[in-house]
Amino acid sequence: MRGLGPYRALPSPWVAMRNRDERITLDGRGARCDWIYGSDLHIANVFPWAAVRLLQRALRDWPIELGDAPADASPEVTFVIGHRGLDRLPHLRTTLRSIAAQRGAAVECVVVEQSPAPEIETLLPPWVRYLHTPAAPGSDYNRAWALNAGARIARGELLVLHDNDMLCPASYAAEALARAREGWRFQQLKRFTFYLSEADTAEVFATGRLRTDVPTTVVQNVHGGSIAASRQAFFDIGGYDQSFVGWGGEDNEFWDRAETTARVYPFGYLPFVHLWHAPQPGKGMGGEAPAVRRWHELKDVPAAERIRRLLECGS
Repeated sequence: MRGLGPYRALPSPWVAMRNRDERITLDGRGARCDWIYGSDLHIANVFPWAAVRLLQRALRDWPIELGDAPADASPEVTFVIGHRGLDRLPHLRTTLRSIAAQRGAAVECVVVEQSPAPEIETLLPPWVRYLHTPAAPGSDYNRAWALNAGARIARGELLVLHDNDMLCPASYAAEALARAREGWRFQQLKRFTFYLSEADTAEVFATGRLRTDVPTTVVQNVHGGSIAASRQAFFDIGGYDQSFVGWGGEDNEFWDRAETTARVYPFGYLPFVHLWHAPQPGKGMGGEAPAVRRWHELKDVPAAERIRRLLECGS
């Protein structure tokens, strides 16, 4: 990529791309976005070829691969994924294939289905560990509850709290494990998230191949989607707050507790690919969504006090 100047000294200089009015902090490997909310990379919207070139360059450095099963070894890293419904099953199965292709670290995956009755257990690959958490018919999805339940049965020293629609690079687990062994207790390694269109997502499902010659929306500073945490640190801060029901807020609140009280690595340098799906219920409400309002209610409560409350009630 042109126009990166002194940032060419970075192992992956494309991580320094940003919008003109934004500021980033670099640590020699990745970039921390010095603003609160996610933002589209403007050049990718104006010039589709720029999105294509960025995706190709990023995946050349950090390939995303699809496999059938991880190596059979005692897990060092546990991916925990919450799930509900059959509509997202193709997304989940494709995400699991990107986890199955991890190399450089032994991984397992726990899928927690939250539903009135089990629906997907027999539809998952045999290497995936399955847990069902019964939910009342018609109740809203509680992602925090699903992630907490999966974390409790995880066998890895490192947890990756991961969405069911996010493809990750084949070196993700190894990179997260390396950062954890440097002493970082929480991490967000995403730099750019490439959002596929509906048609391109359908092609991935049909062919098992991820095209890199089609434009995408490129988003930076995505909160959540995939957060890594040492298993002990996860429980030390109380896990996820299960008072967040429906779309939004729980990752912001969790990360706020983490970065306020623990050693976090906020420098992103990896590319992720987000598979298209219809908007989640409540997302169209934006800041008026109940879970987002819950975050605004809690954010002025000191993190230490929120942790105390969660530990007292067992989350």
